[in-house]
Amino acid sequence: MAHDPAIMPFPVRSCQLSVRTVTSRALFGRGITVLHGSIVALVTPFDEQYRIDYGALRRLIEFHISEGTNGLVIAGTTGESATLEKGEHVELIRRAAEMVEGRIPVIAGTGSNSTRQTVDLSLEVADTAIDGYLLVVPYYNKPVQEGLYQHFRTIADALDKPVMLYNVPGRTVADILPETLARLADHPNIFGVKDATGDMERMRRHQELLPDDFRYYSGDDFTTLEFLNLGGHGVVTVSGNVAPGQVSDMCRAVADGSIEKAAEIDESLQPLNKALFIESNPIPVKWALHEMGLISAVIRLPLTAYADEFHVQMKDAMQTAGITIGNQL
Repeated sequence: MAHDPAIMPFPVRSCQLSVRTVTSRALFGRGITVLHGSIVALVTPFDEQYRIDYGALRRLIEFHISEGTNGLVIAGTTGESATLEKGEHVELIRRAAEMVEGRIPVIAGTGSNSTRQTVDLSLEVADTAIDGYLLVVPYYNKPVQEGLYQHFRTIADALDKPVMLYNVPGRTVADILPETLARLADHPNIFGVKDATGDMERMRRHQELLPDDFRYYSGDDFTTLEFLNLGGHGVVTVSGNVAPGQVSDMCRAVADGSIEKAAEIDESLQPLNKALFIESNPIPVKWALHEMGLISAVIRLPLTAYADEFHVQMKDAMQTAGITIGNQL
């Protein structure tokens, strides 16, 4: 599909996708590269009737590509996957990947707490233009470590595209321990993990146990800089929804060895990180994007509107991060 320049309302930043060639496991980007840098866990915009707003989705995608985002996760936690019906979920992933047109990698959030359901949904979107899958640890039913191993192994066996695991015990209760992750890392389709624990000692333990070509992505915006400095390959970021250029620049600065510059960017982002998690994600981030003129603030129940008492804090944090409040169209 040819790209229509008429839908690119943003000037494109001069940046390149950070890549590294590897040969030992399933790979991103049509078999030649592995993703590094800022991967944004994209919100799902809704209209006033609570339907997916595909015009706003296209606007967000063009915004991120122009700002230097290195990849997108579609229909993850930040994308309100828990409130999407199956048909919506599939259509959202399919259309988002079509809109991206291969310009950056697209990862589909298809995980759930049912192994069969996850395989079914993942296969349903297998023929779309996605580059891989993000599979969250099963939530609520609290599997033991052997259950986690068999769950992810069964799903990876069924798929032909690369899998990133997502460990977020703060939401799921169940936690992939390093020894279990080491077992899963032997699977050729499982290339990395999004680790939202914020635990740097765990990162070091992973590096001791896992193969050298396994990839680590922070899932905690507060500790991303420390994670990258320890050898992490990127971040799956919520804050990058609002500050894509800044998060991408921080990742690039670390990769370039410009640690002081990275630290300055990180310091400017910390008030934003705090404001974006003062209520349950994605409540705050959708409000912030609305203030930027990119989407409506509509969010589906059981999540509710961002509390008025936090609005000033968010606006101040956005200004500290260098984000323009107002119409971005």
